Amino acid sequence: MKKLRIMIADDHELVRRGARGVLHSRPGWRVVGQAANGRVAVEKTIKLKPDVAILDISMPELDGVEAVRQIRQAVPDTKVLVLTMHESDQMVQRALDAGAHGYILKSDLTDSLLKGVSAVVGGKRFLAPKISEIVLDGFLNRKNPPQRGNRAKNPINRSQRSWESP
Repeated sequence: MKKLRIMIADDHELVRRGARGVLHSRPGWRVVGQAANGRVAVEKTIKLKPDVAILDISMPELDGVEAVRQIRQAVPDTKVLVLTMHESDQMVQRALDAGAHGYILKSDLTDSLLKGVSAVVGGKRFLAPKISEIVLDGFLNRKNPPQRGNRAKNPINRSQRSWESP
């Protein structure tokens, strides 16, 4: 089993402990550093050069998006995975634009963290299932914005509804 060095940054100690517990369930995976704010996350990631850095978006001193950007610039071989409570497609876009390789919700930590780390270490991108839906919905809504005041182009009349009895 490949040894994997991981950095965790979140301003909530309980989240760091939970993530560390999940990660340590994999043989050979070790959390080599932790940080409670974005500035320290960047400093420790530059110093430790982990394989993966897991960052929250909302952190004091330096927000997670800027921390992602600085880490990717200073340590380009480190894969960055965002672990956050923010569910908007705009926030996902900001994180990915900054260089994040994946995006997971804290509510999906136990289901998605190991999959996400495995994916990004394997050179792939990873979005938790709920985030994939949010991003796709946001993309589709921007591509086909609803038209105000207009009826649908192909309205279904009562006779076309197969589930209704005549």
